[in-house]
Amino acid sequence: VKVKIPFGNKYLDAIFSVPEKKPTYGVILTHGAGGDMNFPHLVSLAAYLASHGVLCLRFTCKGLNVAYRTKAFKTVVEYLKLSDDYKLSGVFLAGRSMGSRAAASVVRQLSQGDDDDGFIQGLVCLSYPLHRPKLQSKLRDEDLLLTRCPVLFVSGSADEMCEKQLLEGVVSKMKAPKKIHWIDKANHGMAVKGRTTEDVMEEINAQVFSWLKENVQLEPK
Repeated sequence: VKVKIPFGNKYLDAIFSVPEKKPTYGVILTHGAGGDMNFPHLVSLAAYLASHGVLCLRFTCKGLNVAYRTKAFKTVVEYLKLSDDYKLSGVFLAGRSMGSRAAASVVRQLSQGDDDDGFIQGLVCLSYPLHRPKLQSKLRDEDLLLTRCPVLFVSGSADEMCEKQLLEGVVSKMKAPKKIHWIDKANHGMAVKGRTTEDVMEEINAQVFSWLKENVQLEPK
């Protein structure tokens, strides 16, 4: 279901992937710095989640400014929260690369304020860009360290923007319940020599779904 979500004087393009049965939980998903919501990994994950009973709302927000992307993400969270069509008990925020930075920022902002009503259940970071390529000294970890809700990282062990030891170091300092799933030999774009994209996406999708199940009571489909 395609929707346009009002955002200031503009609109954000978004698509709902709706399960057959009435969903209790949803995932809001957005893309990295390049591309849009039709990035193959996002389309694949959205379809997989919907087929397993989880509502998925993915949206496009162009713009390379993380603050702007974060604002857009917050708008989408509010939109889904107030939606009459889908009355959800809670949502998980998910993003790929820069989208996961925006998601982490929203989770931190919404869970620190007084208006934390438990609607946000967790955070899924796909290819979290912990640092710029070859700039390991400057880590983008402040939102992660202040997050309290459960966090899942799915990263490639050869990601040039997220060195394995550095992410493990940040995660060890996090107060939130957390889990990392490493995709062996995958780069930032989750490409692995000798494996098809479909094969890698299946691994990611299954990991995300099983982690969601660990954190909330999902109805059997």
